[in-house]
Amino acid sequence: MIETLSPAKLNLFLHVTGKRNNGYHELQTAFQLLDWGDRMRFEITDTPGIHLSPSMEGVPNDDNLIVRAASALSLPDDCGVAISIDKVIPMGGGLGGGSSNAAVTLLALNTLFDLGYSVDELAIKGAGLGADVPVFVRGTSAWAEGIGEELTPLELPARWFVIIYPDCHVSTQEIFGAPELTRNTPPITVSAFFEGPVRNDLQPVVESRYEQVRVAITWLSGHGSAMMTGSGACVFAGFDLQAEAQRVAAAAEGKFKVFVAKGINRFTVV
Repeated sequence: MIETLSPAKLNLFLHVTGKRNNGYHELQTAFQLLDWGDRMRFEITDTPGIHLSPSMEGVPNDDNLIVRAASALSLPDDCGVAISIDKVIPMGGGLGGGSSNAAVTLLALNTLFDLGYSVDELAIKGAGLGADVPVFVRGTSAWAEGIGEELTPLELPARWFVIIYPDCHVSTQEIFGAPELTRNTPPITVSAFFEGPVRNDLQPVVESRYEQVRVAITWLSGHGSAMMTGSGACVFAGFDLQAEAQRVAAAAEGKFKVFVAKGINRFTVV
């Protein structure tokens, strides 16, 4: 049996630098892993097949990234696996919950069944499930380019993040398909990222279409440098001290759904 964290992530910036002929967007981003996320449990069963509980509302099991990840592996025919999840990462929040769940499933089942896949092989399988899956498979905060699959590990300074979840679900497909999205941001270097300032190119599009996100960013900007993660809806601000982050989160309570998480540079499935 394996029980483990399935961590959330933040995009500390997100630049859209171009668009490929196949419709995929060229990106630059920095992934920050968090010490907060879903809890997942994996256990071998005598009954063949993939048994997931609880089912996720509005997501058929066959479309669930957890089931699809498990199905991508060559599991034994004479037994199965029971997968349970305590889901706290919001869907449509830009925190990478589905991608993280898929990656953790690949890693956990590879260990549980002693399948012998390398991390590189699992990352390739993960890329077929979603652009953000490989960063979770590799388990390190990372600089990403291409469509998000070209990863370089990053050592990020220890910070605490206040994360607000506006009461809305933002469609990634809608935002990347928006005609007003800027798709020609010049590429930057890692050193330029650390020197700042940086931005999320998707944020103006989301703010113009989702008032809840705009309101959250406006409020959080009064307490720190606020930015949207991914394609939204969650927004965040980073702080050097846990006490400072907790103070801002306390001020947000009653106005927003809010939590505090610590950034981590790596995680492992144990």
